[in-house]
Amino acid sequence: MAASSQSRSSRKFVFLAIGIIVFVAIYTAAWFYAANKLQETVVRVIAPGGTAPVSAQCEDMAFKGYPFRIGLFCSKVDVTDTRNGVSGSFGALRSAAQIYAPGHVVWELDSPAKIETQHGLSISAQWSSLQSSLVKKLKGIDRTALVIDGLKATAVSSVTSQTIDFDAAKTEVHLRQNGADLDGAITLTDASTVIKDWPQLLPRLNAIADVTLAGKAGMIDGSDRSGLYGANGELRRVMLDIGEGRTMRISGPFSFDDQGYLSGQFKLEIEKLGDWANNAKQAFPQLQSTIDTARKLLGALAGGGDRTSVDLVVDRGRATVSGFIPLGKIPPI
Repeated sequence: MAASSQSRSSRKFVFLAIGIIVFVAIYTAAWFYAANKLQETVVRVIAPGGTAPVSAQCEDMAFKGYPFRIGLFCSKVDVTDTRNGVSGSFGALRSAAQIYAPGHVVWELDSPAKIETQHGLSISAQWSSLQSSLVKKLKGIDRTALVIDGLKATAVSSVTSQTIDFDAAKTEVHLRQNGADLDGAITLTDASTVIKDWPQLLPRLNAIADVTLAGKAGMIDGSDRSGLYGANGELRRVMLDIGEGRTMRISGPFSFDDQGYLSGQFKLEIEKLGDWANNAKQAFPQLQSTIDTARKLLGALAGGGDRTSVDLVVDRGRATVSGFIPLGKIPPI
């Protein structure tokens, strides 16, 4: 009896050991499968479009976090888009996802960054931190968020020799699929844009943009490659705030035709119109009389107050106030 009982116990132990080994083997295979999916997801975010003309290289690629987390690490990332003639290089990449939720990925990217296009545009950027998160669904990406602290970027055109410097204490970008539509929001905190040899158009400001693009949910992961041509949507608001109650808001429906020209009917609201006019005259002293005339016109529309609300109509790039006072032409995208 004792020998028989000992034999059954030994068999149970062997079966248990085999079960553990099989479980570990299956779990390990699943971990590396999930790690491979994580790599595809992160690369798709860095290089929307993922396959075909877009390729990405991850130097010193390593997967870390086994057994409970999955992380893709690179010492440097290079991206090439042969279709659009764009290439970019970035610093180290660190990403991670919990094993029980591989579709929810967080990642960090180090500066410096350099992006070049075949049209002669070169962009270089530095930041103190860049953090992002994304949530996958069965096909594609459901939503993503990006937060950049201490961004400083310079864009140089070899065609026009024009240089633009941009910096912001904090930059946030949020995108999500809303059915077939794409919702997007951008927030800039303490931002400034300086164009070389141009007057300072605006002081440092805070800005918010909130927009919906109809039928463009696929732009979040590159599955929609048609871009903005033929697109339409709703600009819920763009607000510029230069402090002391001086704000400017624009909202309204818009569309782009197949040639990239903008059309739309927007509502423009300006608080402290006089201060905005004074700022414009400092930036363009040679246009003081024109600015004063525009201020008087907008003031008249506002009933003589310092707050105005007017309709801006854009018809294939031709912008007017209320459809009859010309403002100029907006070039196609």
